[in-house]
Amino acid sequence: MMRKILVIGAGKSTSFLLDYLLKKADAEHLEITIGDIDPSTIPAQIANHQHCKILSLDIFDETGRKKAIANTDLVISMLPARFHIKVAQDCVEYKKHMVTASYVSPEMLDLDKKVKEHNLVFMNEIGLDPGLDHMSAMQVIDRIREKGGEIILFESFCGGLVAPENDNNLWNYKFTWNPRNVVLAGQGGTAKFIQEGTYKYIPYHRLFRRTEFFEIEGYGRFEGYANRDSLNYREAYKLQNALTIYRGTMRRVGFSKAWNMFIELGVTDDSYTIENSENMSYREFINLFLPYSPTDSVELKLRHYLKIDQDDIRWDKLLELNIFDNNKKIGIPNATPAQALQKILEDSWTLKADEKDMIVMYHKFGYKLNGHEKQIDSKLVVTGENQTYTAMAKTVGLPVAIAAIKILNGTITTPGVQIPITKEVYEPILEELKTYGINFKEYEVPYLGYNPNAVVS
Repeated sequence: MMRKILVIGAGKSTSFLLDYLLKKADAEHLEITIGDIDPSTIPAQIANHQHCKILSLDIFDETGRKKAIANTDLVISMLPARFHIKVAQDCVEYKKHMVTASYVSPEMLDLDKKVKEHNLVFMNEIGLDPGLDHMSAMQVIDRIREKGGEIILFESFCGGLVAPENDNNLWNYKFTWNPRNVVLAGQGGTAKFIQEGTYKYIPYHRLFRRTEFFEIEGYGRFEGYANRDSLNYREAYKLQNALTIYRGTMRRVGFSKAWNMFIELGVTDDSYTIENSENMSYREFINLFLPYSPTDSVELKLRHYLKIDQDDIRWDKLLELNIFDNNKKIGIPNATPAQALQKILEDSWTLKADEKDMIVMYHKFGYKLNGHEKQIDSKLVVTGENQTYTAMAKTVGLPVAIAAIKILNGTITTPGVQIPITKEVYEPILEELKTYGINFKEYEVPYLGYNPNAVVS
């Protein structure tokens, strides 16, 4: 008897996910239906697969959506996070399992009682970050606790970057996921974390000037800036007694200082629209945020405004983006500053067809065991194949696909709205991911704490 999986959304993160499901289709007796608002974008080798059906599906078409969900066993939602709740409500109504890579929303959590009553698994946060970060962290944390250890420090960083062989711009960066999320990174709330027992807060306008630095063997030096709320998972990970909990995003050294120029200028703002943005040149757009002068050029005004010296590499980074080009147009009606900036950046930071991206993840675990302080560093590097089969798509899509099949097969059975932090979930998934080259390397290193000099600051 065929088991049916409905995948809603066939965007950039689904290449490895769909390949995995279709390769498993014979052995696992799977029928895959892909529902997308524009099915024409689905590659022919997938659309024409004998175990695959293609469905034109608008998430706002309630009749079509409910019919598709009623006719399946498990739903994988790869939609933007804000649309998951519509799918989830239908999954409860028709008693279907559900898997997403997105954060658990309050609305999703409200469904937990009904999900449990129907003995359903709603697995969320099972992509890269969140996802792989949860599973790899909890595997080490549980192992330490089983030995009698107590976690006193946990730091975790993740970044989607460009692979070294295609790292050919001054920013050492290209888009490997939704560009809009990159432009808006850090907005929506003050970053909150705890270091050496002291709460710390970083407002958005200072976020990219407070960075951490670390080395990844074979790949050099990186920097990290704080995520919005590092304490979100203190309860889930049972880290109530940890002195340091810090989660962040990784970039190459120098990116954050340069990105801060855009924040100072005000071009990452997404709260209002710009008049005549459709016909506005890049140069005119930048000039909107600078003082008027009857004599000074846009370049000179920007130098003065941001206090950029002539030998500052940040100036070369701005020039590289062609932000002073008077011929290139924004081309977006009623664009917000953030949307206009995204358009400019996409010109320079879009991966070419044969270029590769890279995922880097780094965990630091400080713990006490038998009266001694110890530390484990856990690191992951995954390189993509090309613009379609990216490391981002691999590390997001494979955990989602593996979880879906393990739910259907009864390997994962605990019902409820959940994230992948239990052994039942993370052990079999991490073990299978190793066969796809997603494998963490662990290093035992001397424990230094957050502040080696033990001075509270």
